[in-house]
Amino acid sequence: MADRGVSAPSLPDDWPDRPDPILALNRMGSFDWDLDTGLTQMDAQAHELFDLRADEFDDRIESLTPRLHEADVPRLAELVTRALKEGGENYGAYFRIRRRDGSLRWTHTQGYIRRDATGRARRIIGIVRDATQELRDSRARSEQAVRDSARRRQAEVASATMAALAHARTVRDVIDVLRETEGRMWMGAASLVMGLVEGGRIRLVAEGPTGDFLPGTRITGIDEPYPMSDAVRTLTPRFIESPEEFGARYPILWPHLAHLHITSAAYLPLVAQGRPIGGIGLLYGDRHGFTTEERDILVALTSTIAQSLQRAMLYEQESDLAQELQQAMLPRSLPRVPDADVAVRYRAAVLGGSPGRNIGGDWYDLIPLPGGRVGAVVGDVQGHDTQAAAVMGQLRIVLRAYAAEGHPPATAVARASVFLHELDTHRFATCLYAEADLSTGVVQFVRAGHIDPLVRDPDGSCRRVPVRGGLPLGLSALFDCLEYPVQTMELDPGQTLVLCTDGLVEQPGVDPDEGMRELCERIAAGPEDVGDLADLLIAGAAERGGEDDVALLLLRRRAQSRGERGRLQQYVAPGDPRALREARHMLRAAVRDWGAGGRADEIELVTDELVTNALMHTEGAAVVTLRSLPGPERRLRTEVEDASSALPRRREAGASGVSGRGLLLVDELADAWGVEARGGGKVVWCEFLVPEDGSA
Repeated sequence: MADRGVSAPSLPDDWPDRPDPILALNRMGSFDWDLDTGLTQMDAQAHELFDLRADEFDDRIESLTPRLHEADVPRLAELVTRALKEGGENYGAYFRIRRRDGSLRWTHTQGYIRRDATGRARRIIGIVRDATQELRDSRARSEQAVRDSARRRQAEVASATMAALAHARTVRDVIDVLRETEGRMWMGAASLVMGLVEGGRIRLVAEGPTGDFLPGTRITGIDEPYPMSDAVRTLTPRFIESPEEFGARYPILWPHLAHLHITSAAYLPLVAQGRPIGGIGLLYGDRHGFTTEERDILVALTSTIAQSLQRAMLYEQESDLAQELQQAMLPRSLPRVPDADVAVRYRAAVLGGSPGRNIGGDWYDLIPLPGGRVGAVVGDVQGHDTQAAAVMGQLRIVLRAYAAEGHPPATAVARASVFLHELDTHRFATCLYAEADLSTGVVQFVRAGHIDPLVRDPDGSCRRVPVRGGLPLGLSALFDCLEYPVQTMELDPGQTLVLCTDGLVEQPGVDPDEGMRELCERIAAGPEDVGDLADLLIAGAAERGGEDDVALLLLRRRAQSRGERGRLQQYVAPGDPRALREARHMLRAAVRDWGAGGRADEIELVTDELVTNALMHTEGAAVVTLRSLPGPERRLRTEVEDASSALPRRREAGASGVSGRGLLLVDELADAWGVEARGGGKVVWCEFLVPEDGSA
C-alpha cells in the first residue's frame, strides 16, 4: 500500500470496513472508498477480480481506470456522480475489466453511500463480483425467450391461418388467405407460390406479392426439373437451405430467382386422400436452413391447406351443379312484348353449408297468351335446396301451360295448386300472376299467398297495389279452397309494374310493411329504364346480404305511340237518359276526331247496345271507355264495364221478338269482341278496324 503522507486527511477509525466473510465464500470482493481522501481499500478477492497484485495498487480509485474498458469509464463516472448529487443511497452497474492477457471480464459492482449528519457523502462501501457467467446465462435466457416468442408467433400464425382456412369456401378464398401478409409470413416467408394439378400439369394459381410469377412457369409439367414438380411428383417436401444449393439443384429456375435475393426455400406437396392436388412454395430472404420443428410446422400447415383446397374444389363443383340446375329451371329467354319494356333478374341466396342450400325455389316467367296478351308471374317454392328448385321448375312449366291454353288467371292458378298438391312433396309455394293486355292496359291479378305488386308512375312515384288473395299453391288444394279472387287495374302508358319475391322485401328484424315502404322508396328514387332499375334493386339486395333468393320482374307499358290517341271514358248512371246521350255524343265526336268517321254509326250502335244491356240486366251503372289502339292495323276499342259477374248470353229472338238480337248485332258489326272479368264485375269489349285514311 502506498504511503499516505503526513498531510493526508485523517481516516475514520473504522476504516477500512471489514467485509463479512460470506462475501469471500461467494467469490465477491469488497472495497471501502473514502471520499475525503480519495483512498480506496480493497480486499484480496477484489484484487483478484481486477487481476491486480496487492503491490500493484496504490489505494487510489483513479489507478483502477486503466483496468476498465474505455467505453465503460464515462458511464460509471456519471452513474456515481448522479447518485452522490441526487442523495442516493446506493447504485449498481455492469462493466468490463481488461485482464493482463487483454481479455475482457464482465463484472458487477454495488456501492452503498454513507453520509454524515448533514447529509454529506463521506464514504462508499461496496462489493464487486464476476458477472461473466451471469450475463452468459442471461443472454442464453434472452435468446431462448426470443426463440420461444418466435415459436409462439409461428403457432399463432399457424392457428390463425388454419382458422381462416376453415372458413374458406372456394379456391379463391383459400388463395386469398395464403396471399395475405399474415399467411405469407409463416416463419418469415417473403414470397409464396401455389399451383394446382390439372391434367398432368401444374398450373400456378397464386403468387404473393403480386407479380412474382416467372416467365414460362405458369404452367409446367410434373416431370419437369422444377422444385414444385419434384415435390408433387414424389409427394415429398423439398427444403432448399442456401442459394448455392438452389442453383446446383435447379439450374434452370435459379437464374430467374436470383434478383429476389432468396436465401432458402421450401416446396411442399398438397396431398388429399393420398393423391397430389397441388403444391406450394415458400421463399425466404433472411434465413438459412430449417429446424426439425420448423419443417414439422410447414408440413402440418400444408396438410391443412390441402384439406381446405379439396373442400373448396368439391364446394365449387356442387355450386356449379346447383347453379346450372337453377338456371335450367328458369326461362332461358323471354318473349318479345311489342308494347312493353321488360326486365327480369334472379339472385341466389347466400347461405352457409352445402352449396345446395344456396339454390332456391324463386322464379319468374313471362308467358305469351292468345290475343296479344301476356302473363307475368313470380313465385317462391318453400325451401332452399335442390328439391325446391326441381319443384319450382315443374310448377313454372305447369302454370305456363295452363295459362297458354287460354284458361282464365284464377283457373290457371287453381290448377297449378292442385298439381303441386298431387306431387306429394309436402311443400307449398306462393305466387303472383298478372295477365296484361298491353293494348288496353288492363291487368288482371291473382295472388296466392304472395306479396302485393307495386306500380311506378311516370313521375317516379311508387305505390303498393293491394290485391285480394287466396292460400298458397298446394295448401289451397289441401284445404279445398281453390277459389282465387281476380282483381283488375289499368296500367297506363309509362307506368311500370313491379313483381318480386319476398327476398327483396323482408329483412331480419324489419316489419314486412316497412320493408315494402322502403322498396317503394328505392323504386321511386331509381332510374327510369327498367333494366337499370332492376340492376339497382338486385344490387341493394346483395348489399344487404339477405339469406333468401330473389326473383324480380319489371314490366313497363310504353308511352303512347304516334297512332295511339289515348282513352276517353264516360260514366252512365242507371235511369239517367242525359248521361246516355252524353256517352253517345262522346263516341261520335271522338270517332270522327280520330279519323274513323266511316265507322261512327257502327261503333255508336254497338256501344249503345252494350250500355243498354248493362243498364237493363244489372242493378248498377255502366262505364263506357273508348280507346284508340296502335298497331299494323289501327283499331278502335269500346268497353262497357258493369258490376255484375253474370256473362251475356245469346238468345233466339223469334220472328216477332223485340229482344235477343243484341249480341247478334254486336257479333255482326264488330271485328272482334269478348268479355273480361274485372274484380267482382266484367267488361264487354268490341274492336273495330279503322284504316289510316279513315275510310271504312
